[in-house]
Formats: sequence, C-alpha cells, structure tokens
Amino acid sequence: MGEAPKPLAGPDELLVKVAATAVNRADLLQREGKYPPPKGASDILGLEIAGRVVDKGARVGDWKIGDQVCGLLPGGGYAEYCTIHQKLALPVPAGLDLQEAAALPEVFMTAFQALHWLAKLDYGEKVLIHAGASGVGTAAIQLAKLKKADILITASAHKHPLCKELGADYCIDYKADDFAEMVAEYTEEGGVDVILDFVGAPYFEANLQSLASDGRLIMLGFLGGMKIKGPLNLGPILFKRLKVEGTTLRARDLDYKIRLAQDLKERSWSHFETAALRPVIDSVFPISEVASAHRRMADNLNQGKIILRI
Repeated sequence: MGEAPKPLAGPDELLVKVAATAVNRADLLQREGKYPPPKGASDILGLEIAGRVVDKGARVGDWKIGDQVCGLLPGGGYAEYCTIHQKLALPVPAGLDLQEAAALPEVFMTAFQALHWLAKLDYGEKVLIHAGASGVGTAAIQLAKLKKADILITASAHKHPLCKELGADYCIDYKADDFAEMVAEYTEEGGVDVILDFVGAPYFEANLQSLASDGRLIMLGFLGGMKIKGPLNLGPILFKRLKVEGTTLRARDLDYKIRLAQDLKERSWSHFETAALRPVIDSVFPISEVASAHRRMADNLNQGKIILRI
C-alpha cells in the first residue's frame, strides 16, 4: 500500500470516491510487468470501480454530486479516488449495492463486445464459451441466454452447477473430456456458430473443428500460450468460411469505449433491474488483502468476480 496524489476531475470527468473495485487477469499481468498501462493512464492497478461522485468537471451535465456510478478504467481503480469520463460512467442498477456494481463493467462490456459487436450472435444460435465460470464467462452466458442461444461451456466439473444456474445448456469438463468431441456429439457433427476463447494456442485447432460453416471464433486471451506446437490444419478456415478475430478492450481509444458503454447501457442495462442479468461474485476481500485476492485468481479458484472493498 502507498500514497498517491488525489486525482482532479478534468472538464468531462467525474471524481469518484471508490467503494469497491475488482480483480482482473490484466492486474496480475501488470503486477508482473507484462502488461503496462496505456499511455497517459494511471500506473495504479484496477480496471473498474463502483462508488459515489464527489466532484465533477465543468462540462459534465448528466451527473450530480452523490450519484452512484460504476465503470471501466484504463487503470487506477485500486485507490480511494479515481476519475472517469462522464460517458464511460454507468448508473448503479436499482437493487444492487456498490460491491455488486463493481462486478459489472469489465466483464459485461467485454462479453457484450465479443458476442454482439464482433460475433454478431443471432437468436437461437449455438455458442461455446470457454472458461464458463470466469468473470467474462458468467457474463457471456447470461447475455447469450437473452438471445435464446444454445449455450455450451467448458469449465472444471465443480463449476458446472453455477454455469447451469446462469443458463448453460451443456457443460464440458475440459480436464476430463475432449471438448471438440463433446461439441460434435452434442451438435450431431454440426458444430457451433460462435466460440469465445481465452485459452489460445492449445485450443485453436479444436476450436476450428468445433465451428459450423460461417462460424466465428473470438479470441479474448492466451491463458494457454500464443505459440502453437506441431502441425496445424488451417483448412477449416477456408472450407467452412470461418471468421477468426482477436480483441482487447483496455487499449481501445476513448471514443470506442464510450460507444460500447452506451450501447451496453441502452440494450442491456435494464435487465439488471429485472434480474435477467446479475453480477456473479465469487468473494470479497478488503484492499489490504489484495495479495490473497490475486492468488485466488492465479490459482483458478474463483467462480465469477473477485471484489476488493476499498
């Protein structure tokens, strides 16, 4: 723990007294020196927050002092105060407290971007979500369910009940089963329309095998590595007209993030008030125990979000 200058709100920014933030894998990588913050961003860890507005810039019109907000940051969330652009801030949904709200921004913006902006998931399509019990995985299951998708997930067997509760139709234990074989069996060799993947190299060829014609593979991480070992059959990309796309959110420009946040708000935010969408919280740690919180994520023990109480 350390001291840092209290940030000042710019003309289009809110100054937020942070009540809670959340742990993301990017935090673990940044802590290890493997994922530096974007130019101009705070070097303090933390990509999302929930709290109360305590000051605002001269051009801020829609927010007032005392409003409860949550939102995505390029950095700076593990702190008592942070600034956020007024159009990146989202209202805390009615019925949720600030710790619950801190579990929303990063995972739902990432999952929404992947499913709706990139994969363009259509009603009734089949989607395979790897790491289904992760923060983004649990958000993606819920968003896909709103599209009445047929949802397959991979996760450790003891995490399957949570995934089924959220809406998964078919759960695969990646430790015990070959997911490509299980997908082929479930879809009667037809394959799935969309795959969200966080693993990377070890799953790449099996992902291509598992996609249906005109399928879309959205790559969100490389937990298993970036370099494929051995021969790779690229044929399915051509013969099945597959789309393979990678994305990150932190490095996107401000305009992109604002458009994404506002689209998520307009199309999905009201579902939190009806409980059709909900935060999935694994555990809550005080900020003084942040090392334990990071270890829990590093050991893949969490189901849903790990929250840090400021």
